[in-house]
Amino acid sequence: MSFDNLLVIAAVAAAIPLLLGFVPRLPVPGPVLEIIAGIILGPAVLDVVHVDATVQAPSVLGLAFLLFLAGLEIDVHQFRGPQSRRALDGLAVTVVLGIATGYGLHAVGLALNPLLIGIALMATSLGLVVPILKDAGVADRPVGQLTIAGASAGEVTAVVLLSVFFSERGGALGGRLLLLGLLALFAAAVILTVRGAGRSMRITDVVNRLADTTAQIRVRLAVLLLIGLAAVAANLGFEAILGAFLAGALLRLVDPDAEATHPQFRVKLEGIGYGFLIPVFFVTSGLVFDLHQLTDHPATLLRVPLYLGLLLLVRGAPALLYRTVLTGRETAAAALLQASSLPFLVAATQIGLAVGAITAANAAALVAAGLVSVLVYPATALALLPRSANAAQSGAMASLADDSM
Repeated sequence: MSFDNLLVIAAVAAAIPLLLGFVPRLPVPGPVLEIIAGIILGPAVLDVVHVDATVQAPSVLGLAFLLFLAGLEIDVHQFRGPQSRRALDGLAVTVVLGIATGYGLHAVGLALNPLLIGIALMATSLGLVVPILKDAGVADRPVGQLTIAGASAGEVTAVVLLSVFFSERGGALGGRLLLLGLLALFAAAVILTVRGAGRSMRITDVVNRLADTTAQIRVRLAVLLLIGLAAVAANLGFEAILGAFLAGALLRLVDPDAEATHPQFRVKLEGIGYGFLIPVFFVTSGLVFDLHQLTDHPATLLRVPLYLGLLLLVRGAPALLYRTVLTGRETAAAALLQASSLPFLVAATQIGLAVGAITAANAAALVAAGLVSVLVYPATALALLPRSANAAQSGAMASLADDSM
């Protein structure tokens, strides 16, 4: 077993945050630079780093942890009150536009599987949107609440649809829906078990006593939940990312006050994810990125602005439903933030390539469009927000450089 390739990836993962720290005004998300570094160091350019078994394992775990932390951002309270109706209406519009777009591209020969393309365009980088809105000081205002609710709805729907319709194990749709119901029942059983344990003073005392010792029991239990639900999802024939995402959402549901009662817990989980596993996933995504599909075929390169525009159509256009409670500039900002997507596009294209549902050209163009979207759309959205809400704009721009995607 060689650690040479992983060593280079670890060096890249450490160097990029340092680079962005020395140049804080550079509004470039860390994952974008990590993917670009992987492209440069990989077979497409310098050919000095390759994906071996030592790299593949943490990369897979990195994807799982990325979806786990994305699920941890899901707050069920966002789907209560008047904003929930608008967010769900926007989701319905997104689903219709996504499917229609996929079939439209298929009709003109630009999509191998229309449903995969449609689903890929439905998600938002929730982990990127939330910190930007918080740092801009608008997370608790209508524009922030509606954007987070809309992004949450899109993220959940895209993950579920991708897992139901696209899996290497396949199966009839009716049977897969039945298995999805079984997964939901298992998740409900987990919720009841955890809540029951939480009402036991003895168990609570033991967990609190071991939480900040070398046992790190809360972290270990969270990792157990992540791997357990990922394994159950995979054994039921779904992609493991569904279980990972569900684990994060369940953890947020059963422990909604974690930031107040044990604030270091979330920091520890993010330390595992963003400190090690997730950067490995992003750099590895760059290593396997087929750059030649873009550089050798001009027609493929032209698909990048096409997909960039379609992201804005499918995810941004539904924000027009918010215009009754938001100003024109806030509505435009919400549309741009909802159209910012990268991690899910990377995951969807990798799954699509594995099951033969997308061409290498389309996969490369989609990921490239995602890279551009997280570079351009959030920065433009921040400029559109009211000046009074932009008092912390420098902090928000700095959040673009974090791995909080």
